[in-house]
Amino acid sequence: MSRIFLALMRAWDRTASHGFIVALLDFLFLSAAVYLGYAIRLTLFIPRPYILDCFKISLLFSSLTLLFFCAGRQYRVLWPQAGLEDYVRFVRLYASAAFCFVLLNALAPIALLPRTSLVILLLAGVIFCGALRISWRLPTLAPNRAAERQNVLIVGAGEAGTLLARDLMRNPSGLAPLGFVDDDPHKIGKCIADLTVLGTTEELPRLIEEKNVRIVLVAIPSVNRSRIRAIYEALAPLAVEVRVLPSLKELAGGQITISRLRNISLGDLLGRDPVRIDIHSVAAYLAGRSVLVTGAGGSIGSEIVRQVLQNRPREIFLLGHGEQSLYLLLEELSGHTTIPLHPVVADVADLGAMREFFQLRRPQVVFHAAAHKHVPLMELWPREALRVNALGTRVVARAAGEEGAERMVLISTDKAVNPSSIMGASKRVAEMMLEQEQKRFPATAFMAVRFGNVLGSRGSVIPKFERQIAEGGPVTVTAPGMKRYFMLIPEAVSLVIQAGSMGQGGELFALDMGEPVPILEMAELLIRLHGYEPYRDIPIVFTGVRKGEKLEEELFYDLSAVHPTSHSKVFAIPLSSRPDSDLDLDRALEEGLKDSESALAALQRLVPEFCPQSADSRG
Repeated sequence: MSRIFLALMRAWDRTASHGFIVALLDFLFLSAAVYLGYAIRLTLFIPRPYILDCFKISLLFSSLTLLFFCAGRQYRVLWPQAGLEDYVRFVRLYASAAFCFVLLNALAPIALLPRTSLVILLLAGVIFCGALRISWRLPTLAPNRAAERQNVLIVGAGEAGTLLARDLMRNPSGLAPLGFVDDDPHKIGKCIADLTVLGTTEELPRLIEEKNVRIVLVAIPSVNRSRIRAIYEALAPLAVEVRVLPSLKELAGGQITISRLRNISLGDLLGRDPVRIDIHSVAAYLAGRSVLVTGAGGSIGSEIVRQVLQNRPREIFLLGHGEQSLYLLLEELSGHTTIPLHPVVADVADLGAMREFFQLRRPQVVFHAAAHKHVPLMELWPREALRVNALGTRVVARAAGEEGAERMVLISTDKAVNPSSIMGASKRVAEMMLEQEQKRFPATAFMAVRFGNVLGSRGSVIPKFERQIAEGGPVTVTAPGMKRYFMLIPEAVSLVIQAGSMGQGGELFALDMGEPVPILEMAELLIRLHGYEPYRDIPIVFTGVRKGEKLEEELFYDLSAVHPTSHSKVFAIPLSSRPDSDLDLDRALEEGLKDSESALAALQRLVPEFCPQSADSRG
């Protein structure tokens, strides 16, 4: 009972007590308004015969107004946190009560109040009650005015920058916009949203020092990544905070407000400009189809599910070996789509389970993203790499071909080119398995898509660096000269889905990965983005190249064999045929699954260019 009583008292403290005080003060102020109406009409002195009438009318007017306020839930509003809509509702309710009182005054056999007193009463009432509510709000605004406001420059004097400037000036955010910076020479010196365009982005360092700017806001949703990086690098020595508006795709029609600003990310600096895909060709093979995504709980698989959903498939099967990741993905998506999402907990290397699933569900399009991808771990478990990456691909492809699936897209990797790791070699065998199944089931279009690392995927270097920075360092980098190709996950998946529309069967596609990024440079950038200085605040140490790793990855075996496609970011490579028969390929795979030594021998036999080296031999 005591707990219930305390809970009730807390509820009273938060809402009821506040509402009771406002109602009591409303009653007193409305009564004072009636008295004022009488007093001014009667030269500030109410004769004794009128005092009783004044009391009755004040009781009537106050009760009537409070009745309207109660009906309009005015006493449930926490006025220290009230917004404009609350004040508008207050005025409407008061006007309704005033209209009813005027109507009563007009219909009464003898007027309750003379017109002059009535006008004074109504004006005084709204002023008194309105001032009461505003007085509760003012103290909450005062600290924002008193607090130190940080000077801000807005990069971009276009529509987005204008809307952002107006929102900054309208809302107490602690940010004081001083002006715009824009590279359009026609805007220099002009006044936009009461702010002046002070100069170009080249003048940012000078303007920041002159005006003591603490924060730079990049308000150009369409800005390309290289431009953001140029701005960031110019400002890095000045110790100013840089925030950006999301891209047009991320905004997706949302309002441009302070709340949409975010800190600059590694993806902004290392990522490329958003890719455009042929929506019609993609929709042609996905819309109304039954789609299976293996490895659906992973970074790539889950993004495939999200993007496939945008193309209105009939249903999607989310297949994975870890039920927790599937559950989290379902929790994320189920409330935002009416398209059926079916979780499937299964092992892709289990032929019986896969055949049973394909026979029952008969998916028409398959995205095969399930794989072991961690290079050092797979060096310890070669049999498991061969089983999941190679056998798993053969099992899914064979089941898809047997049940007449329209197409299957394998997610491959640049590590399959001249592989030095067990993981890379096993993915190369997976590509070969796909070629074999294409010959066996020509009615199904099998294709593979190769790309490099993706920023932010689970198990990638970025989360590891962020964890090390949060712990105060050191940040561990393999070697000073190590480079990797990187893409943003949404970009990679968009191109995978685009490539899926191009293949007729038997193709190997590679994505344009841009320029390789030095891992050391990435570590230094990430440290600076967290507000630290590399080597001074956070040390960087080199651990040496581990077994299976290469200093630089390759995208193609033979550059002369690479052909352009209808999309500038997707290249086609013919799947190289092997002299071994399909039977030899199957037999080698089966023999390799006996134990780890057999797996390593099978990988070397199937991928002659695979040269496993010890970490020591590579320095």
